[in-house]
Amino acid sequence: MIFFKPHKKRLRLLVLLGLFWCVSPLWSQNSDEVDEKLSQFYKEYTNYKNQNQLEQALDILDEARKLAESSLNEKGIIDTYHRFALLNLQRGDKNNAEFFLARAAKLLESYNSYPRGEGFYKYVEAKLLYSSDLNFAAMRRLADAKTLSNDRNLLNNMLLLEGLIFMSIEDYEKAAVSFNSLVVNTDDIEKAYLTTRAHLGLADLNIRTENYEESIKNGLSAITLARANNFSIELLQANEYLAKANELRANYKLALEYKADIVQIKDSIFTLEKIKAETNKADKLAMQEAETEINRQDERIEALSQSANRSEITAILTSAFLTIISLLAVSLYRNNQIKLKTNDLLQTKNKELQAARDAAVQAMEAKTNFLSTVSHELRTPLYAVTGLTHLLLEENPSENQKEHLKSLKFSGDYLLNFINDILQINKIDADKLEPSSIEFHLKKILSEVIDSLQQSAKENNTKIILDFDDEIPQHLMSDPLKLSQIFINLIGNSIKFTKNGQVTLIAKLLKKEEENVTIYFEVKDNGIGISKEQQQHIFDSFEQGSIQINREYGGTGLGLTIVKSLLGLFDSKIQLKSVEGKGSSFFFELVLKSKDSIVDDIPFELEQKEYDLNGMHVLVVEDNKINQVITKKMLLKRGISCDIAENGLEAIDQANRNQFDGILMDIHMPGISGVEATIEIRKFDRETPIIALTAISLDDSLEAFYAAGCNDVVTKPFKPEVFYQKIGENFLEHKQKKSAS
Repeated sequence: MIFFKPHKKRLRLLVLLGLFWCVSPLWSQNSDEVDEKLSQFYKEYTNYKNQNQLEQALDILDEARKLAESSLNEKGIIDTYHRFALLNLQRGDKNNAEFFLARAAKLLESYNSYPRGEGFYKYVEAKLLYSSDLNFAAMRRLADAKTLSNDRNLLNNMLLLEGLIFMSIEDYEKAAVSFNSLVVNTDDIEKAYLTTRAHLGLADLNIRTENYEESIKNGLSAITLARANNFSIELLQANEYLAKANELRANYKLALEYKADIVQIKDSIFTLEKIKAETNKADKLAMQEAETEINRQDERIEALSQSANRSEITAILTSAFLTIISLLAVSLYRNNQIKLKTNDLLQTKNKELQAARDAAVQAMEAKTNFLSTVSHELRTPLYAVTGLTHLLLEENPSENQKEHLKSLKFSGDYLLNFINDILQINKIDADKLEPSSIEFHLKKILSEVIDSLQQSAKENNTKIILDFDDEIPQHLMSDPLKLSQIFINLIGNSIKFTKNGQVTLIAKLLKKEEENVTIYFEVKDNGIGISKEQQQHIFDSFEQGSIQINREYGGTGLGLTIVKSLLGLFDSKIQLKSVEGKGSSFFFELVLKSKDSIVDDIPFELEQKEYDLNGMHVLVVEDNKINQVITKKMLLKRGISCDIAENGLEAIDQANRNQFDGILMDIHMPGISGVEATIEIRKFDRETPIIALTAISLDDSLEAFYAAGCNDVVTKPFKPEVFYQKIGENFLEHKQKKSAS
């Protein structure tokens, strides 16, 4: 090997190359940190922009630009230029907006592949075209943008712009679809802002279509959101729409009040100092960017002027590079061999994991489809049971019959909730289901549970005893239905395994701190008990201890699994003590809230308005014959006449030809669904209230029902009191308002 004494400049180059070689493995880690910091900057910028604090938004973007440039993050530079363009467009400065958009375009040309950046670019282009009244060109850019990015926030903003463009070309039906979709958006960055803008779009749309009542309703919704989130521009627009809508409805006093608010808001937003500061800041940043580009061009010219020295520099760099390659060749070879073996192993493991994941997904889909199908099959006969029980209770049965019918009704209600919880067991595990919070009487709930299980206890010659602490407050807040299910499962389980014995339900107050009440619950029996080994799996699905126990005592083995899952909703954990041959004890603690500490706007269980529904005429859309008969009888009990439509097409035809006080729309029907039928009806009738009647499956979405035009939703099989309450709230109150106007 030939050794040479390196020149000082050569030595410096060797050191720099060596440092670059050593530092480069850390680059991806630093890049991740930069991306996270840029994401935080963009969120802050979005908040400032939406609150019309444009100077602060410009400062944040300048920080993001500096970070992206210093870390050589080309995607970050492109994204920042796009936001500079949007911010200048919001200020009404198209020149600066086009300048920054051109800078982004230049970087995108040199970048190999950045689809999201290209989609963002076309979205900004569409906004520029829309601001110049080139609506159809803007729509074409939006169509291209949607194919390039799947970013939820960007797609939601595209949907908002799409609605505004439809408004400009007076395609109000499509504009309404866009705005209604955003009213129920789930954006994780701009949810409140997008909802506010959607309400403003609907307020404007309803003024143009002379539906002033709906315009006022959406304007008020927009004002509430704008005030809560400091959206000053949107607050101004909401007041303008409300002033205009009230003036057109001859509500001149209200219109004057909103106009006075408009003057006050304008004085606070459009101050000369604020506009001047924002303009100076924007122009300064644009000038800095232009100067930076000029400096880059100067550096390129200087580099080209020194081309005479390039041969010597190339020789030095080549020598240094070959030296480093010689030193590291062996090390790289060995590392590559290790990597190859590791990659082979990882690929094998990845294939195994992929196969396992695919199998798990298929199994979950099969389970979901099975549960959905079974739920619908169970709900049809259950609807008949609960409906007929209600009708029989209203036909003056004897006292003995009334007692049996009440037990049947309670069992039907329990079975309905049991089906719902089985269907939603996956949502419970995924923390997507929360218990409700309504007022209830704990002792009454526990007594009803015990009464419903007395017959089973008598068959086993077993007594059920309630040991209730009178220090427990009478009025508590929680979810009484889920609590009933917990105790029905626990007490029913104890009765099943206890013959000629006793089951005791204990409820004891542990402590009361302000609004929080901690209660200890225990269900104990002196039955067959559970072995230590069986206790390890007793809360697993379909576990009953042994096959012999299953054959002797029956049951599905789901009871304790559901108890465990339901208690998880209350942040509580079931515990067990048991001795074979002596009995078992299941116990847990719950933290509930007392009524006295709850604010007034929480709905209480007992607060229901009585409605006189006599004389109303409704349309019942239902394909099942049994359900038709029961629903019709339940309506007739309250003096409501009805027509029957057996499918969606027939419902559309009858709604078009006749006047109804309301429509009860079944969702799941052969042919077109209830959702599709509702959409068609809303094309020619936007007034008649529609209540969706649905046996909600795992795939159903309440948001989709409301978006289609439904006023309310009742799940089947429904409780009669809930059924009549919803009819009163929607059909009768709408009829009374219509008569008054």
